[in-house]
Amino acid sequence: MRTKGRGMAEKCPDTADLELLEQWNTLQAGFRRLTDQLLADVDAKAGIAPSEFQVLWFLLTSPEQTAPMNQLAATLNFTTAGTTKVADRLTEAELIHRQPSAADRRVVLASLTAKGQRVAMDAALALAGALRERVVGRIGEDVFARAAGCMRELDPDPGRLCRP
Repeated sequence: MRTKGRGMAEKCPDTADLELLEQWNTLQAGFRRLTDQLLADVDAKAGIAPSEFQVLWFLLTSPEQTAPMNQLAATLNFTTAGTTKVADRLTEAELIHRQPSAADRRVVLASLTAKGQRVAMDAALALAGALRERVVGRIGEDVFARAAGCMRELDPDPGRLCRP
């Protein structure tokens, strides 16, 4: 609300607000649909579900390809139960293994296996191919790089990115 005590029409978004809101809706909805499509491409090409790919990618880009389970959950914005469920599937598929930390036995570490490293690399290459086809091929490398730079500037918590 802009001001108290005024009529309902004066509390409504003006034309500039509506345009801004429409642009935001276009950005967030389009990005969500594009992300879903890119992750579906990874699943189709590499046989890795989106949540599994996120865990494998995080571990692939982590020091020594190992990370505490609680860090995985926090960085990927998964619940503890959700992280455990995905880790159970990846452990069963022999893509990761979990072990207590030598420094603190209360901490459980997840690590890529050799097979997990190969699968993660295949999935990363599938994503890179999908990005080239669906994004870079349509808007060009320069626009894509500028868009990534803009998102880095806008990210309220850039430290939570999955990167080496």
